[in-house]
Amino acid sequence: MTKNNLEDKITIIEGPPPVFEPIEDGWALGLTEGPFLFDMSLTQVRTFNGPELVERCHRMWKENGVIHLHYRNEMGVEEKVPIMAARSIETDEGQVLLLWTRHTPEDYEDFDDLDDDDDEDEEEDDAEV
Repeated sequence: MTKNNLEDKITIIEGPPPVFEPIEDGWALGLTEGPFLFDMSLTQVRTFNGPELVERCHRMWKENGVIHLHYRNEMGVEEKVPIMAARSIETDEGQVLLLWTRHTPEDYEDFDDLDDDDDEDEEEDDAEV
């Protein structure tokens, strides 16, 4: 399998970081079956060429390859997540690419730890009053 560097990724060039919404759909959870535990999420990305990007995903999957979504997080650090399913839809505002992505549980634990720290700070503030 030959890889073209542009063919094995979809890159968000501008705009805010994607919002990953955890999903519990049965069919999507079936995409993560295997010896390791993964979480699935859905993100929506505006695009001008949705059908072509979906076709890019299909070509990689047909070759048993992995395609990644590349983006910058809130701190500007480059990150990537594997895309497990893709669909392009037409809306009044233009084309939207729906991407189902796979994450390790640790990706979400980092956010949970931040929330726990905020809760502890609030409890300390309440105790001082």
